[in-house]
Amino acid sequence: MAKFLEGNELNSEVARILENAKEQLILISPYIKLHDRYASVLKTKKDNSKFKITIVFGKNEEDISRSMKQDDFNFFKEFPNIQIRYEKRLHAKYYANESAAIMTSMNLYSYSQDNNIEAGVLMTKTPLLGNFANKLWDGEEGFDVSASKYFERVIEQSELLFHKTPQFDNGTFGTGLNKKYLSSKEEDKLSDYFNNNPKYDAPNRRENCYEKKKVETPAPTSNYQANNVQTGYCIRTGKPIPFNQKRPMTDSAYQSWMQIKNKDSPERFCHFSGEPSNGETSYAKPILRKNWNAAKKTFNF
Repeated sequence: MAKFLEGNELNSEVARILENAKEQLILISPYIKLHDRYASVLKTKKDNSKFKITIVFGKNEEDISRSMKQDDFNFFKEFPNIQIRYEKRLHAKYYANESAAIMTSMNLYSYSQDNNIEAGVLMTKTPLLGNFANKLWDGEEGFDVSASKYFERVIEQSELLFHKTPQFDNGTFGTGLNKKYLSSKEEDKLSDYFNNNPKYDAPNRRENCYEKKKVETPAPTSNYQANNVQTGYCIRTGKPIPFNQKRPMTDSAYQSWMQIKNKDSPERFCHFSGEPSNGETSYAKPILRKNWNAAKKTFNF
């Protein structure tokens, strides 16, 4: 059966997909930053070597750390049976376990779950019919099977960046029964993006520089009031630029943004204060909510 979801019900059903997964979990989303409640659910499955997780993320080919945060990668790589893949063209979102799936507009991103208007469709297997993998009366495949097959192809065509495969002993008397988990064989290309490539490490250095600067220099709002300079910050790079809510980026960042042109894509900095926003700003909402009143007062809008 299929069921339309929106609002809190959508969030709850995604959490239920994670919670009810016994054998496998598929998470396909361009942006991945786990909400605390989702991370809590998954923590209970960390010691299950037979539980397989498949993740596909995408977008931001020049800086994939904008699509998956290092903290989330560090969390996922602790699971003994997991593969993490990358597809630069990915825009679809699909979350599934062995008995249900959700196709939705919502990224697996905490900001999307807390702030955006999102909707989705829940597909569940029907015991009396076996599941939608059976043919419908007109001979066509069911909705959930068509979706499942499509996303299987997405997985197959994506680039494998991280893979942990569980290794077991030979079981009781070498029969293969009651096999015990020994360890996991690991193949890792994804760590290079976070640890060894300066391009992907640069955003972290910018945030550290900001933390230091925040202690040593006056707050940005003081500069505005003292000098009456209409200065803002690029929401992608953090560089000082003219304050302009309709164009809160440097020219080069704007050209990069135009390739995707997603006004709700999470960005790194607050246009008003320049502080790291941790994905809570976007082209559509360039100012952190906590700074909105101060920005209105400073720039009189």
